[in-house]
Amino acid sequence: MGENRANEDWRTARLDGKTVIITGANTGIGKESTKELAKRGAHIIMACRDTEKADAAAKEIIEETGNPNVVVKKLNLADIKSIREFAEQINNEQQQVNILINNAGVMMCPYLKTEDGFELQFGVNHLGHFLLTYLLIDLLKRSSPARIINVSSTAHKMGTIQFDDLNSEKSYSSVKAYAQSKLANILFTKELARKLEGVVRTELARHLNPVTRFGLSLLRPFTKSPEHGAKTTNYCAIAPGLEKETGQYFSDCDLAPCSAAACDDETAKKLWEVSCQMLEIDWQ
Repeated sequence: MGENRANEDWRTARLDGKTVIITGANTGIGKESTKELAKRGAHIIMACRDTEKADAAAKEIIEETGNPNVVVKKLNLADIKSIREFAEQINNEQQQVNILINNAGVMMCPYLKTEDGFELQFGVNHLGHFLLTYLLIDLLKRSSPARIINVSSTAHKMGTIQFDDLNSEKSYSSVKAYAQSKLANILFTKELARKLEGVVRTELARHLNPVTRFGLSLLRPFTKSPEHGAKTTNYCAIAPGLEKETGQYFSDCDLAPCSAAACDDETAKKLWEVSCQMLEIDWQ
């Protein structure tokens, strides 16, 4: 089916009045998504570690799209303090966040740790976005209908969750650690969708089915250009008719199969619990 499945309406859909947060928005897929969503009139918050590069990217995007509502805010996903400061600022300043795109990532780096002692790829790609989503979830609920897009990779198919060595302290392979973090992205997406299912039964969501309908996980193949890779991100952020596709995995603007490990509900539940313990949060 490919893109034939996509409702053509998404290609012309506007986002005027909508607020979007994109992590890692100054380069690659994140930058291309920022550009496309800015063209559609969204208020974009570029959440980036390197604000100097992000400011240059924002200036370029504003000039190209004619949308002045593109701003940069500091976010270092390798630092819990930075994540909390960013989220506090967003919660204090923004009346709504309609789309959260968890895009930033570290890929196959030498063995390094975050400021809080987590292996860098697992810490940034999974734990950082897990904490960010937790800290913004109430605002997202109030902004319903809202969507969260977690960007994953084909590498998840090589991944396993090493509960006895999540920080790769016993042994380290940059490829295996990356694959584990990308598998964690999908398991987080699926468990988040499951946990929020009850919300749509409330008075608030009876007709719009808003809150849980943003659990979408995307495929980021190694071989695609940023422009091509961003298409699926943009599709999941914009396309009407995806309200029933919560917790799903998309590639090339269409539903796609993921690995057996990514469909393991017990592993997803355990990862959720362990992630909360590592971050010292209580997210029921």
